[in-house]
Amino acid sequence: MSQYQYYEFQAIERPLTKDELEHVRALSSRARISATHFVNEYHYGDFRGDERKLMEQLYDAHLYFADWGSRRLMLRLPTALLPARSAEPYCAEDALSCWTRKGHLLLDFPYSAEDGGEWDFERSYTLASFTTLRTELAAGDLRPLYLAWLSALTRWELEEDVDEDEYTATIEPPVPAGLAQLTGAQQTLADFLHIDPHLLTAAARASGAAPSQTVDKDALAAWIRALPGRDKDTLLLNAALGSAPQPGPALLARHRAASHGTAEPSTTRRRSAAELLDAAHGVRNEHTQQQEQARAQARRAQQQARESHLDHLAENAERSWQDIADLIGQKQPGPYNAAVTLLKDLREVHDRAGTPEEFARRLHDLREQHRGKPSLMRRLTDAGLTAR
Repeated sequence: MSQYQYYEFQAIERPLTKDELEHVRALSSRARISATHFVNEYHYGDFRGDERKLMEQLYDAHLYFADWGSRRLMLRLPTALLPARSAEPYCAEDALSCWTRKGHLLLDFPYSAEDGGEWDFERSYTLASFTTLRTELAAGDLRPLYLAWLSALTRWELEEDVDEDEYTATIEPPVPAGLAQLTGAQQTLADFLHIDPHLLTAAARASGAAPSQTVDKDALAAWIRALPGRDKDTLLLNAALGSAPQPGPALLARHRAASHGTAEPSTTRRRSAAELLDAAHGVRNEHTQQQEQARAQARRAQQQARESHLDHLAENAERSWQDIADLIGQKQPGPYNAAVTLLKDLREVHDRAGTPEEFARRLHDLREQHRGKPSLMRRLTDAGLTAR
């Protein structure tokens, strides 16, 4: 059976040099490669490169997935924008790891299907679905990291050999604001990592509202004018030389912090893994009850509509019999089907009124009148509209 693997890398902070491009092209003869992008799909064989080294040396984002269920997202940010100490509390085995190389923090979000043979990942996903996570993290939004920890807890719950005391002893990391209002990229990450949506809902109950991302252009301009000249000169020089990260995210993060503070994690008491899983169970039960109530309400609405329809037919029974005659007179499949449906409704009307014999008599007369129409007769018989 063929195997499918997808690899994509993107350089965001700076394009690859000519020598770097030659190095990357030597790793694959079939990949689509540019100074900022690498994409390849494998239906047999494997990628010859080392994803970790490529991320440490050249690229800022990487996406991988395979048709047996394995998947991986990697992001690289300057430590000046996201220091390791901010990410480390969210690291969890097999869900998120981080390390630093040459002034950059690397984040690895893996997922591996334990049962094998899993293929429910939509191939329409590309790295573009995730790259805005870098901008969010650079601006101090730690929700993507907390989502990775929730992914670990989702998988941990499925394991059979975990001691209950471990759930009680494991405490969640700081809860970022805005878990109930994820961005598009964050929701994609939650789906990518197979996070239990009920667990996410339970976790969000301890999360404050997300800070507004709207930028007041005039206020930002005034704030930039007030920056020390030396700061602005350094920013422009580094941007021109490409020797530092793009200044936009860092400037916006500093402006928001100065204006209304960053999206600080919640200072409420942190919950244990056991508490979160119990809360998720409660959310799941609430969701089930809501679904059952919605289904019951829909059934009642359908029944009321049905009763109203039959009441209308009962008040206009003769008109309905004439409609049936008109439909049959068209001698076409569609009108025949409509006539059969109307006859079934009239049978129910007569049953409700306690006059099934009258319906049986009129049905018998109708069949006798149109016995020479085999297509109609077959439809009547298939619908159980036979003489009693």
